[in-house]
This record gives sequence, C-alpha cells and structure tokens, in this order.
Amino acid sequence: MSAAAHTRIKFCGMTRPQDVAIASDLGVDAIGLVFAQRSSRRLDIARAAALRADVPASLDVVALFMDNTAEEVARVIEAVGPTLLQFHGREDEAFCDAFGLPYWKAVAMGGEGEADALSRHPAARALLLDSHAPGAAGGTGERFDWSRIPHGSGRAFLLAGGLHPDNVFDAVRTVRPWGVDVSSGIESAPGEKDAAKMRRFVEEVRRADAAL
Repeated sequence: MSAAAHTRIKFCGMTRPQDVAIASDLGVDAIGLVFAQRSSRRLDIARAAALRADVPASLDVVALFMDNTAEEVARVIEAVGPTLLQFHGREDEAFCDAFGLPYWKAVAMGGEGEADALSRHPAARALLLDSHAPGAAGGTGERFDWSRIPHGSGRAFLLAGGLHPDNVFDAVRTVRPWGVDVSSGIESAPGEKDAAKMRRFVEEVRRADAAL
C-alpha cells in the first residue's frame, strides 16, 4: 500500500439522518443500513427509505442482511435502492448473486473454518472479516486476532469487529485492509453515532494511509 492509498471506510448501523449527514461531510465511502432480524440497529423499510433519500450519490448505500428471505431482500432493493448488498448469514453464492447488485459477504472469524469460508463466494466484490462466531450476529464490538487473516489471496476484504478511533490506526497499518467497517465503535448508544468519534475515526484512517 502506497502513501496515496485510500482505505475505504464504511459506517454501519446508521439509523438517524443527522448521522448520515455527518458521514457524508466526513467523506466516508459507504454507509450501512441493517435489515437483519436480530440486530438492535434494524430498520423497517419506510425508515430506511427516508434515510436513503438524503444520501448523496458519492456514498455507497449498503443493505445488510442475515438469513433474510429472498422476498425481504427484493422488497428492500425496490423500496430503498441500495447500491451494494452485504450478507452475514448462511446465504450461498446463488442466493447472493440473484439480485443483480454487487455484494459483500461476511466471514465469521470468531471460530473455526475461516479458511474454507474465505474460499467461497468468488463473485463477491469483497469479503467482510468480522469477529463473531459462525451463526452468530455481528456487531459485538469485539475484535478478533488479526494474525489469523490469510494474506496473498488477492481478495479484497474489509476489516470489522472491535474497531474504534483508538485502534483503527494500528489496524490499518498492521492488516492493510481494502476497507474498514465500524458500527459500535463510533456510537454513544446502539444506533446513535457520536460525531466526535466519527470524525476521529476518519482522521485516524487517513493518518494511517499517509503513514503507509
């Protein structure tokens, strides 16, 4: 990674229009809207569509699912208009690829079997390496052992799980991911982002980019 590199930043679990506006002003690359049933940051379609209406074209809007039905995914796509999909459950390649949109696939790094999981979903634009155990929901705020990440695969990946303004500089310098994904690490409460933490997170990623 050169000094001119740009680590992509995704703010996930957005629930409030003021947080979306701050993310846009800070120049992040993507925001995540959560539709996973078990998430405390889950949005209904009407609320998500209202948030989506204020997102500038420069930001990717990522719709996050975990074992939702195909009908649920299709309804979100029609009503909300995400630019990317993100799947966190047991979805197979055929399911993820059936909606005509690029997608990211989460890989649970909190248990065994990551090597096998990392080889699946060749059509995914990127893999999202998260700290939860297989079958569990993400968003735990816990990090996994970054040394378990296999390098040299050529796959783009986003680092997630336990990132916050105090450790993302080291994360980017150590792991050198294609992107970073943060939710609870920039919050004052679930779904409520903290403007100062958001700003510091972006500053620390860009500081790491410059250092590399």
